[in-house]
Amino acid sequence: KQSAAVLIPFCNVNETPGILLQVRSRSMRSHSGEVSFPGGKVDELLDLSLLDCALRECAEEMGIARNRVELLGALHPPEKSLRGDTVWPFVGFVHRRRNQHKFTPYKPKDDALPSLDMSAIEQRASKDEVAAIFHLPLAELANPSRSRAYMFRNEHPYWAVDVSDLVPGEGQPFVSESLEKPQMDEVGAGGEGRLEVWGLTGWYLGLLAKRLSSLYEP
Repeated sequence: KQSAAVLIPFCNVNETPGILLQVRSRSMRSHSGEVSFPGGKVDELLDLSLLDCALRECAEEMGIARNRVELLGALHPPEKSLRGDTVWPFVGFVHRRRNQHKFTPYKPKDDALPSLDMSAIEQRASKDEVAAIFHLPLAELANPSRSRAYMFRNEHPYWAVDVSDLVPGEGQPFVSESLEKPQMDEVGAGGEGRLEVWGLTGWYLGLLAKRLSSLYEP
């Protein structure tokens, strides 16, 4: 089995902190129409490391150059996909400009970093692989009205997040192969026609939320 890596991309949009997610194109052979982080399998000819893989896939899928991403860390432990590939999740912050984190002087805590231009992100995204890119504000990630209880691999409880209203488009529902194959709890489109972050993506999002909440514990 192979190794794979994903990037969990923090960013600011309209001065609101959140996370970028994508809906995979319906033309993809697997996980079409599903919500995911940018990522994929390691290419031994192109990738020097797992992080290289995550940054390369983010550039290919979302059109975000690797020198716009400031690495913040990684989540542990990595989980296996249903195909048996070990998926390593990295966390980074996407800056508005290239190398901005290297040249931006220190700012006070409450002074937000420049926001992304979402229209520019959408224009550069791969039309073959990505149907839509959207911003999930951290406040909405913590909104209980968006959450629904799931079991990850039928063993571990976690919260799936409904993002149906956050995805740009013409209001047409995304049709995912996971709705037809609900046992494939890996990336996930959600249940009952909702577009949700669930499966492996939802599990990693939950791990991240727990990590963030622990930073504010007394």
